[in-house]
Amino acid sequence: MTARISFEHQLAELNDNLVKMGRLVENQIDRIVTALENHDTALAKEIMVGDQYVNDLEKTIESQCLSLITRQQPVARDLRIVSAALKVVTDIERIGDHAADIGEIILRFEHADFYHITKKIPPMVEAAKKMVHDSVDSFINRDVKAATEVMNDDDIVDELFNDIKGEIVVLLQEGEISPDYCVDVLMIAKYLERIGDHAVNIGEWTVFQKSGPEMDRFS
Repeated sequence: MTARISFEHQLAELNDNLVKMGRLVENQIDRIVTALENHDTALAKEIMVGDQYVNDLEKTIESQCLSLITRQQPVARDLRIVSAALKVVTDIERIGDHAADIGEIILRFEHADFYHITKKIPPMVEAAKKMVHDSVDSFINRDVKAATEVMNDDDIVDELFNDIKGEIVVLLQEGEISPDYCVDVLMIAKYLERIGDHAVNIGEWTVFQKSGPEMDRFS
């Protein structure tokens, strides 16, 4: 097996694991709405436990990246691809952490009707999940156009976050929500907003692996 074929083979394995890791965090995000809607503490615990699988895959991928760098000694574009993968895996891991953080908040809920305080959480979850899916796909496919669309989609998540903040302020003024519930709702929304930010990071690393330093013009 030539050095180039060996590199491509190892890179394909790396990409497979990145996709697997991305799908794991998507599944975590997907469960958030169900756990919130049904006040499902068992599902919330599963979301938290699932974070360990994400962390394990992170270590595996980091090891693969370091192996590619030390054994294959890639240069130029190949080195950018592997270096970007090291950054992307960190963002995916942080997405998994935020999903687990939301699961932890759900465990603190005292009432199932907490979920109905705002109707904006479900669409925010869906928007964040779509960003994660599209960003990982754009990275694997080295699709700069798709990556740019992910960055634009962040406006949707940010707008929903601002809407939720506005709703909470009104509810507090009207005495319709306790301060503790307020903090929990805002924390959930903030974690979802951060998930969107990490998806944007992945999109930016997609641009980097194709364009190198020129990625600054996409920021």
